[in-house]
Amino acid sequence: MLSLVFAASCKRLHKEKHEMVYVSARQMYLHDRVAAVSNRVGQVSNGQALEVLEHGRRFLKVKTDKNEIGWLEERAVIDADEYKIFQDLAEQHQKDFVVATGTLRDDAYLHVSPGRSTDRFYLLPEADKLQLLVRASVPKVAPGATAAPVKKASAPSTAASGKASQPSAKASAEKPTKDEDESKVVEEQPAQPEIPMEDWWLIRDAQGRVGWLTSGRVDVDVPDEVGQYAEGQRIVGAYVLMKVTDQVADVPNHQVSEYVTAMSPPKSGLPFDFDQIRVFTWSVKRHRYETAFRVRPIQGYLPVRVGTQPTANGTEPVFSFQIASTPDVAIDPNTGIARPANLRTITYAMRDNMVRRVGPDMGAIPTMHLPGEKAKAKAKAAKRKRK
Repeated sequence: MLSLVFAASCKRLHKEKHEMVYVSARQMYLHDRVAAVSNRVGQVSNGQALEVLEHGRRFLKVKTDKNEIGWLEERAVIDADEYKIFQDLAEQHQKDFVVATGTLRDDAYLHVSPGRSTDRFYLLPEADKLQLLVRASVPKVAPGATAAPVKKASAPSTAASGKASQPSAKASAEKPTKDEDESKVVEEQPAQPEIPMEDWWLIRDAQGRVGWLTSGRVDVDVPDEVGQYAEGQRIVGAYVLMKVTDQVADVPNHQVSEYVTAMSPPKSGLPFDFDQIRVFTWSVKRHRYETAFRVRPIQGYLPVRVGTQPTANGTEPVFSFQIASTPDVAIDPNTGIARPANLRTITYAMRDNMVRRVGPDMGAIPTMHLPGEKAKAKAKAAKRKRK
């Protein structure tokens, strides 16, 4: 008798374990049958959970929480395993430091990892406010595409007999030295084509949903009053350092914000987050922003942290950021996130409208140029010297 009860309980529990899927499309209609002519029996939207009742060829028969039953295309949903990956991603990054904030330019899907061909699920609306957590760079290529092979420089032709033709006396006299010949061959070889790269942001929205978006879909929040001074650079973060009073300024309570900004070249795929830190202070006499401090070119990494520290007369604003102490940077093959071998934390304080270096690390800040920048400069110098 007990065995029968136990078997019945197991059977009931097995029946209660339903297969679930989740709508990844923006909106879809449920139809009463899979046919060229059918009736709409309901509508589902992005993120909605559905119970699977039956599997068909490329279609699923599902039931909504309102007991609406109908068929929809299988490609419009993700399964429970994919859904759990997104849930785990949100749980892993729910306490991550916010390196910047931004606004979504238009409707966009969150991806489970950087890359246009990766799984996607949540559809975020245009103008959604976002918290930016981590930047990554991955190749911008179509699925399955590869970079075109580089053509090698062709070798000098030989006689038809297969033996090298003997040079004339005049040709021998004009023959370049070994070093000159090798340099000429290097110049004639076509340059290795660059693989187009694309930057992505790991973001968190107001509902706590986490995923990856292309940086081109996100406008980083930068005040217009300092954004106009970017000088062709891309501002990846602007942070309020302190506020000053200017009775002429047309701002709330005449309190004008002063900012520390992180800037980078307008190029994707760089092995660092920014190469310049710039502080904008407000001139009460001239009623405008001025550059109080700038350090560049550096190999900097987010986040930029802003706070205060105690002094003999109260407190003073401070900010800190991380730099790579060596050019050695590893790129995570799974996420495209740059991971420097050695990081240092550099700290500055604002004292009497002047920026001063403080903190335990007072060592020299190494100059880091863009990849290939030094080589290009040397090549140009050598070309001018030959002329």
